[in-house]
Amino acid sequence: MITARQITKSFDNLNVLKGIDLEITKGEIVSIVGPSGAGKTTLLQILGTLDKPDAGKIFYDGIDVNKMNDKDLASFRNKNIGFVFQFHQLLPEFTSLENVMIPALIGKVKSSEAEKTAKEILDFLGLKDRMTHKPNELSGGEKQRVAVARALMNNPSVIFADEPSGSLDTRNKEELHKLFFDLRTELNQTFVIVTHDEQLAASTDRIIHMKDGVIVL
Repeated sequence: MITARQITKSFDNLNVLKGIDLEITKGEIVSIVGPSGAGKTTLLQILGTLDKPDAGKIFYDGIDVNKMNDKDLASFRNKNIGFVFQFHQLLPEFTSLENVMIPALIGKVKSSEAEKTAKEILDFLGLKDRMTHKPNELSGGEKQRVAVARALMNNPSVIFADEPSGSLDTRNKEELHKLFFDLRTELNQTFVIVTHDEQLAASTDRIIHMKDGVIVL
């Protein structure tokens, strides 16, 4: 589904990625692990089209996303890619329901349709009673499930998660990890997860080890 070929990226004189080759298949849960500074988050951002490589190509089902202009790429990202970050990135002034609806509204979906879908997703994730709550009224685990719901809103091809359980306690961490696998079972959802959590990494279908900007065995 996703193919990366010879991806390089530098910031000033620092070579962060040094020729990454990678393939992700549909329905796969992949973890990317390695020490701080290995290039994990940079790779995730490039795979997720949030940043562009200095060289190399990214293909989604054979489509070279590097050839898209900024407008087309933003539309592609909105429809095909979901993101979950360590600290939720929920908008504090909006309710859970409103936060989840945002990707659909950006994609020009009718408000009534977006609300219906968002309610269904929140209900599926066990948040039916938290839809009208704002982020400061939610627990850490609930915030992260809202973030997952938002990532699922447009039925993306893949969800990229950057340290998604890094700010959670043990119980909420285990629940979030289980949720990822439940979503794969129910929706054949694909996940690419950057993590320092050894338990999460060990449970994924495949572990990609990075060190000094390259993939190592």
